[in-house]
Formats: sequence, structure tokens, C-alpha cells
Amino acid sequence: MAEKFERHRQPWTPDEIQKLHVLAKKGMGLKAISKAMMRSEESIQARARLDKIKLAKLR
Repeated sequence: MAEKFERHRQPWTPDEIQKLHVLAKKGMGLKAISKAMMRSEESIQARARLDKIKLAKLR
């Protein structure tokens, strides 16, 4: 079952945005970033699209 995130609909802080950039540059996958930041995968994808960040596609 999907994990429950307590931060539903919370705005992104500058620290979280910076952390997203760092984790994406390291080549982490969407699930790993989602778990590390305690945000949903959909939230991570939406923010990455806004900032034009390429997320790794792990297979």
C-alpha cells in the first residue's frame, strides 16, 4: 500500500527545492527522492517540471 504523507498540499521551502536539485543531480530515482524528502512522487514530479529538472529513470 502507498505510504501516507503528512505534508499534504504544503508549499515548497527554498531548502526543499535546493535538496531536490542536489538529489536529482546525484542521479537518485523518483521513489528514493520521494522517500528522502517525505513528499509524494506526484509532488516531486510537479516541482521537477516547474524547475526543469531531469529525474533519473531507474530500471
